[in-house]
Amino acid sequence: MLKEECGIFGIYGIPEASRYVYLGLNFLQHRGQEACGIVSTDGRYLYKQVGLGKVTDFFDEEKISYLEGTKAIGHVRYSTTGSSTLINAQPISAVTSKGAIAIAHNGNITNASEIRESLIKKGKIFHSTSDSEVILHLISDAPFEDIVNSCRWAFRQLEGAYSLLILTRDFIIAARDPLGFRPLSMGYIGSGLLDEPETIVFSSEDSAFTIVEATKRKDVNPNEMVVCSQAGINFMKIVDKESEKKQCVFELIYFSKPSSVVFDKLVYDFRFKIGEILAKEFPVEADYVIPVPDSGIVAALGYSKYSGIPFAMGLIRSHYIGRTFIEPSQKIRDFGVKMKFIPVRELIEGKRIVLIDDSIVRGTTSKKIIKMVRSLNPKEIHFRVASPPVKNPCFYGIDFSTREELLANKLNTFEEIAEFIGADSVGYISVESMFENTGINKKDFCKACFDGLYPTKLREFKKEGFENDIKQDDIR
Repeated sequence: MLKEECGIFGIYGIPEASRYVYLGLNFLQHRGQEACGIVSTDGRYLYKQVGLGKVTDFFDEEKISYLEGTKAIGHVRYSTTGSSTLINAQPISAVTSKGAIAIAHNGNITNASEIRESLIKKGKIFHSTSDSEVILHLISDAPFEDIVNSCRWAFRQLEGAYSLLILTRDFIIAARDPLGFRPLSMGYIGSGLLDEPETIVFSSEDSAFTIVEATKRKDVNPNEMVVCSQAGINFMKIVDKESEKKQCVFELIYFSKPSSVVFDKLVYDFRFKIGEILAKEFPVEADYVIPVPDSGIVAALGYSKYSGIPFAMGLIRSHYIGRTFIEPSQKIRDFGVKMKFIPVRELIEGKRIVLIDDSIVRGTTSKKIIKMVRSLNPKEIHFRVASPPVKNPCFYGIDFSTREELLANKLNTFEEIAEFIGADSVGYISVESMFENTGINKKDFCKACFDGLYPTKLREFKKEGFENDIKQDDIR
């Protein structure tokens, strides 16, 4: 099963801005649960609170009250580059030659190692193992005095995926990389009239606007910077030459909430259609269609509608299970899956079931789920996958970075995969069917995890980023 990436949320021009960001981050919690943070400003100072864990676990009234000001940015994190320690929690911040700066970043910078090495040779000191700190140093090192041109210069040095929010005492700057890997939307709170001041809101997903009663204005375009200041809103290009979009299709398959419109596509419609396609391409006689919650639910609804097989919530997910450090080593196998999913015996025992999940990556979670379901003695288990086979690593912000760990790369046929995970049959949607039948344009999306055709030059990349023997105890 995939792990989430990151989510960012920011707001410009409203009293108690940090409270709005807190609400927005709660809505984006599905994108990362390892760490969270908010930085705000009152125009004099930057105020920062970051910590490990979920938003509601870390923040309390005292921490939120500390975050003064009318501008704020926030971040929820799942680590894809750099270890999951407090030093890597975002937003990251520093007092630089351009003033105090904070950054919230979603994505992976593929040339970060090269840039980092160059900056260290210049005497720059790094305090984290995150690739996001490279961006902060580049802005500081830019050959301009003003923050806007410094940011634009810094962004031009980056390769890979970035959706960014930059906070200074006077600005919030939003940016999306030239290929547009990761989503970022812009909204407003107010009348929407151009001659009236309004509050500007940014979010990784537009459906988060509802919780702060904001209205979506637009998506931040690939290769676009949006500069918010007292002078108003300014839109500018990062690089002069436009590139073809290469948006991450897994935002539609897995990461985003079904209520979000991502890359101009309602996620719910996309997943429902994939379920219908799976039912058409991999039909089977069964008693129930059962999703692996939560990300398999909408595809299962589509499969059920097309096939006429009743939909049933045969697996109930607990949303209150976090990391557990007290696990039995031998007596209770597959402890984590059993804590997370509770099977409904009456819907499984003696039944032929179709299990629908969003993806199979390493196969370990799917195998554990099927083993648990098998313990209730179903007649048959047919596994249907709402994404094409994942055969190649991702370097742009998803947690699979070596071919050796990917099941579809190790096994050649669906029959072999079915045998490995313990299913009676397995069916994946094909890349061709996914693009031809869901209303998205194939040329606008990165599909390297399926076909190995990467849209950027790849340098040497290590999963754990730039560790350099930094430990939490070394930072005071």
